[in-house]
Amino acid sequence: MEGKKKIAVAMSGGVDSSLTAALLIQRGFEVFGVTMWLETDEFNSRSCCSSAEIRDAKIVAAQLGIKHYVADFREIFRAEIENYFVEEYLKGRTPNPCVLCNKKIKFGKLFDFAQELGADFLATGHYARIIFEDGRFKLKKGVDLKKDQSYVLYNLTPEKLSKIILPLGEFSKVETRALAEKLNLISAHKKDSQEICFVPNDDYKTFIAARAEDADALQAGEIVDTAGKILGHHNGVANYTIGQRKGLGIAAENPLYVVKLDVAKRRVIVGGNAETFSKSLTAENVHWIYAPNFPARLQCKIRYGPRVTDCTVENVGEVLKVNFDEPQRAVTAGQSVVFYDGEEVLGGGVISGVVL
Repeated sequence: MEGKKKIAVAMSGGVDSSLTAALLIQRGFEVFGVTMWLETDEFNSRSCCSSAEIRDAKIVAAQLGIKHYVADFREIFRAEIENYFVEEYLKGRTPNPCVLCNKKIKFGKLFDFAQELGADFLATGHYARIIFEDGRFKLKKGVDLKKDQSYVLYNLTPEKLSKIILPLGEFSKVETRALAEKLNLISAHKKDSQEICFVPNDDYKTFIAARAEDADALQAGEIVDTAGKILGHHNGVANYTIGQRKGLGIAAENPLYVVKLDVAKRRVIVGGNAETFSKSLTAENVHWIYAPNFPARLQCKIRYGPRVTDCTVENVGEVLKVNFDEPQRAVTAGQSVVFYDGEEVLGGGVISGVVL
């Protein structure tokens, strides 16, 4: 990057974003902080984007001697992310709100906000890498595969990749904390937020019930096996997720797991461990950073985490069909399937169906 560039750093008050800002200052860039204000009445008091985190971000910005701005996205966050979260559960699906938040809020509204303030680039503390290679910008896994966050960034576009900086993609979390301590950052030992930011105490059942107490998915119904035999009763399909074993409240000779949710019939369908495995899935709302030629031999993740599996991807009308080389456990509608070519993220979509 020629000349002195102006970089906005998405600051949450945590160690990752604090170190991101400090490193870019060290490298001679003109840096300022931007923080999203997303907090509604239900927010976790110590989650990202809460009032407490805004205060911490301001303190870190003051320590680094940079300007700090707050963007009030509370209304759009509630409409686009919180409502989506509730609606997906009411459909018997298990959403990943972080994926949508990154798409619509952090790299949508906040990206635009930073540009309005004159930023040439937006930097975040995500553990992923953006590399210019073979004549194009590529999104790649972070070096620390246990911390890799490329999964939640698959909705980025080539244009935005050229205007985003991810300095921590080359570090492990241990290295991040050690370097933050060396630089005497006040956030060096601050704990990471592990819960969904807008769900207090990670109690999503209470959160959903407060928003939609009369919905069909929250009404009592039957727990049945895959043959239709009634084994017990439940207090709402939305309170269960695929692969769940605990909290079923039924006795059986062998362990039983949730294998399907039927909102229309208010049924939670359970089966043995073997019945939790799927040969393939379908995906909708697909976004490609770079689309492959179909059918494509790729690797994919069906949930956040380090594990990938080999697969064949076919374009079938408006959806994708993904055939696994080996059956995968607890493939869950509403989660994202993200496609990789080695370390590079090519794109992803939302899981809409499975074939057991």
